[in-house]
Amino acid sequence: MLATIVKISNVTNLSDARYCAGMGVDMLGFSVDEHSSSYVHPKKYAEIRAWVAGVRLVAESSETDPRKLLALLAEYEFDALQVEDPDLLVYLKSELDKPLLLRVDVDHYEADELDALMGRSAAEVTYFLLESAEEPELTDEWGSYLQTLGKEYPILLGFGLDQQVLVPEFVEELGISGIALRGSAELRPGYKDFGALMDVLEALEVDE
Repeated sequence: MLATIVKISNVTNLSDARYCAGMGVDMLGFSVDEHSSSYVHPKKYAEIRAWVAGVRLVAESSETDPRKLLALLAEYEFDALQVEDPDLLVYLKSELDKPLLLRVDVDHYEADELDALMGRSAAEVTYFLLESAEEPELTDEWGSYLQTLGKEYPILLGFGLDQQVLVPEFVEELGISGIALRGSAELRPGYKDFGALMDVLEALEVDE
């Protein structure tokens, strides 16, 4: 088992799904957006779903039109939904009986803005996934900020992670709910180098 909650985002293949499920991750995320480089067709998604058990499957979308989003989701059987537009949350909460994750790109927010956003959305959100295209280091300033936010909100940290610092004590010290990693493409069907993903998951592995 793993020492903390782990979500794997942008899963595109059965190799990642089976490996991560076997390692005990909590959530596997699949993009339902056709324009996304990580898009998983409903048929392929159904095939992957049939092979994994004991893990929650998360539909991931950046769609901002609620009707278009619901139309996309109609083709998938999923356990939770991740979106990027906080304005969708109240509507989705009323339409879907599913946990909601809000992906937040921290590059676009100042500290007080991020706190305010999470405060406004907390009633609808099961987890806030914090990611960054710029991949900042987890400085002492970031650590202090995450400790403050973690006391108020359920956070999955998706940046600044590596196997050197990613130990159970590190996650506990930050006070966050868990972490989020990303899947990657297969070398060819059925062949996969898990690389850094394996290093991080093994660093979090603990005896039951």
